This record gives sequence, C-alpha cells and structure tokens, in this order.
Amino acid sequence: MATFEGAKYIDEQLRSIAAQDWDGIDIWASDDGSTDGTVEVLQQWAANWRRGTFTILRGPGRGFADNFRALLVNSAIEADYVCFCDQDDIWLSDKTRAAIETLRPSGDRPALYCARTIIADESGRELQRSPLFRRPPNFANALVQSIGGGNTMVMNRAGHRLVQEAARRTPFVSHDWFSYLIIAGAGGAVTYAETPHVRYRQHPGNLVGSNHGWRAFAERILAAFGGRFSHWNDDNVRALEACRDMLTPQAVATLEMFREARRGPLLERLHKLRQSGVYRQTRFGQLTLYAAGLLGKL
Repeated sequence: MATFEGAKYIDEQLRSIAAQDWDGIDIWASDDGSTDGTVEVLQQWAANWRRGTFTILRGPGRGFADNFRALLVNSAIEADYVCFCDQDDIWLSDKTRAAIETLRPSGDRPALYCARTIIADESGRELQRSPLFRRPPNFANALVQSIGGGNTMVMNRAGHRLVQEAARRTPFVSHDWFSYLIIAGAGGAVTYAETPHVRYRQHPGNLVGSNHGWRAFAERILAAFGGRFSHWNDDNVRALEACRDMLTPQAVATLEMFREARRGPLLERLHKLRQSGVYRQTRFGQLTLYAAGLLGKL
C-alpha cells in the first residue's frame, strides 16, 4: 500500500482489508511524507493487526510511481500472492479469494490477475462499472494500453519476483502498467476478470481517475494527440529495453516492430504499426492509436 495524505479514506480501506475472507494478510504500507494524520492511522491499525504482520515504511517522497517501486524492490516482501493496494478504495470481502482462485492454476508460471472496478462516489456509493474489455490481455495490448487498475491487481509469487527484478533495473510510468508489460512480455498468464471486487472511489484528490465518461474521454484524446501518450511510450520502451532478456522472442519481435512504427516515413510507420499487431481494446481506442501513428504522436 502506497500512501500520501490519505487520512480521510484510509481507515475504511483498511477495514475492508480486515474483512477479507482470506486468513493470512501481511500489510506493507509505504508513506510518502503525509502530514494529515495518515501515519497515525496506520500506526493504530498496526498496533491492533492480528491477521499477519503490519509494517510501515518511509517512502522515497517522489510520487506514487516511485513509492510503489520502493515497495516492489523491497527484498523483505515475500509471499505466495502480492496485491497492490490504494489508500482510498474499498475491497469487497471476496476480493482476495477471487483473485487467488484465479491465479492458483498457474502454479510456478508468472501470473497476474486484474479486473473491472465498481466506480464509486466520494462516500463509496456505486455509480457505474468500469468498461468491460473483451479482447485478450497480452503483450501486444500492453504495449499501448494499461487495462487493469493497480487497485485490482494480484500477482502470484513467480509474477511478483519477475516484476521485482524488473523494477530493480528501471523506473516506470506506473506500477500497474509496468506489471502488465513485464508479466505479459515474459510469457506469463494475465487474467482480466469481468466481475469487479473493488469500489474505486472518485474524489478530488485522485491521482488517476476513472476511465469512464466525458472527462476520461477528453483526457484520452489529450494523451493521444497532446504528446503524453508518446512520452509514456518513450518511458515504457526504455524500461522494456532494460528488461529485454526477460522477454520472450515473440515479445522482443513485437517490441522491435513497434519501435520502428514510431519513426520513419508516414506510410512505413503505418505499415509497421499494422505488422506489429499492437492493439487497444475498443474500436475508438484502435482508431486513436492509428491516428497517433498518422500524426507522429506514437
């Protein structure tokens, strides 16, 4: 759990974790310098936590991505299953069990579980469900789209070790997108579940908001054509290069084709983009992908 100025909501999040129908849960909370009482709330919970260990760490103070990275590279964190946790959501009681039951058949193969979310208002009341993506989750999709929120993600031990080693080598745009890229690129199993088990609270302090509605639509357009998407791709490609030896030959070939689609003459870019096989989950998303390629914003 990466925390920062989350005192208003974190108690409810921790109560929802305490209510999980799974026996043993260790909590590692990294706080990035909160001054609003977040650490005091964590300390109160740590003193009374009886379901496992509760460890509070000092974060690096450089934002949520580096805070999650600090947790990922921490060699003391070892478990059969590892969940990412935001400070302001609400987990349904079966969230942990549903993820583990999905991951268990993968055995020693790296595996990642993610799912839709229940988008909730500031008080936790359901507003709607996040979009249902129907195309398969794989590396060709991960290169251009992050489909599962980190607040839904659970990795098995092999998946966690893989992402842990990758995070030691390189920074990243966001922990959830990076995990999807690395596990899919290494040939691991990625499951995107239709049934949500997390209430994703929307409030003015959200660092990353819902992927639904007109505001999210406008933000995706801005990302595609305003340069953000291209900058994210720059960072992701650099990170993947640092982890190249961890990728399957097919993933390396897809990555190389995608790199070529980002430079060169127009027709060659579009041809390479098509050859790469990369795709987004919706028709509109695919249209914006090719439009970004057309405008040199890939």
